[in-house]
Amino acid sequence: MLKIFTWLKNLFKKDIMLSVALLAALISLFITPPSKELLSDINWRTLATLFMLLTVLEGFKSEDIFEPVLRKARKLSSIKFLTIFLVFGVFFSSMFVTNDVSLIIFVPLTIILFRQSQNECFILPVLTFENIAAIRGSLLTPFGSPQNLFLYAKSGISTPDFILMMSPLWIFSALLLLAFIFVLYRKKSIIKQEYNFSDCVERKRNNSPRKLMYLSLFVLVVASIISRTDYYPLVLAVVFFVLLIGDRKILLKTDYVLLLTFLCFFTFSSSICRHPSISEFLKDSVSGHEYIWSILLSQVISNVPASIVLYPFSTNLRALLYGLDSAGLCSIIGSLASVINLRLYVREYKGKGFAFIKTFTWISLVFFAIVVVPQLILINLTK
Repeated sequence: MLKIFTWLKNLFKKDIMLSVALLAALISLFITPPSKELLSDINWRTLATLFMLLTVLEGFKSEDIFEPVLRKARKLSSIKFLTIFLVFGVFFSSMFVTNDVSLIIFVPLTIILFRQSQNECFILPVLTFENIAAIRGSLLTPFGSPQNLFLYAKSGISTPDFILMMSPLWIFSALLLLAFIFVLYRKKSIIKQEYNFSDCVERKRNNSPRKLMYLSLFVLVVASIISRTDYYPLVLAVVFFVLLIGDRKILLKTDYVLLLTFLCFFTFSSSICRHPSISEFLKDSVSGHEYIWSILLSQVISNVPASIVLYPFSTNLRALLYGLDSAGLCSIIGSLASVINLRLYVREYKGKGFAFIKTFTWISLVFFAIVVVPQLILINLTK
């Protein structure tokens, strides 16, 4: 019993977001007692889809599916073009494998390459650029981030309309990121990269049939998202049993903490929605002010749970999406992807978390200051 208590204590200490989510869920159950209606309000489709994506993408990492692309980075000699390759690798991959997974793929490689070439002085700004790239690149597609996935599923918007709505932000962000990179290397654009690959971990080439299995499952999951099929429980069963037979160990690596966090916030949101007084207050306050509400609330509970709480009271999907997909630029708390990036950095540079937060904050805030007003203008023009 003591071991279980110690394990739970360490888990909640390590995963602050889970602690906040669980506390919020427990408090909300005192506000609105549990019921069958409350259980039915939980978005089980989003949880099932998130489970499938997280599990299949763990398989991507396990099978080194992106290794051929990452190897090309080591062939670039100019630090400017290496940075462009890495940052836009995150930017484009995040549209398909979610923003947090793209960071998990590219951040460790970035640290290795900059360390090997003795250019560690650029690591913090480059990792910040990658963080921005993950947040802004993923906003284009319905499955680029958990909040996009949730809002896409709930709103009923078509995939082409979703992409069309988000494309101005995506294009402008790409151009702005490129400008930031050129500013960083404005005086040091011809620095050459020289790697000592004897210290780099070269992964074995693996042509396992599992690669084809994971690619096929990924296509199946994406197809189920886009088609909004009512047979998603069948798709879930197919994914689960294929993995159970083909690579059962991967099921143990799924981020169940994130799934539990989502479940807790779904419970919190459902309870809040069913309380008349709170529901009426949020309905009057959020409607027409989705942009500012989504940005500010995300700084308290992050953008994923903020999307769950705010959606039932929102009347402007564009404003809600624009705010949620910009909130991660304001602070580390604003996006779960930023928290993951911080963890990856601190794992390699212990005790330097504050340096990361300081660099991340001022660069991201400058980016946010540039995009926040044009986005607001676009929202007002498209009402």
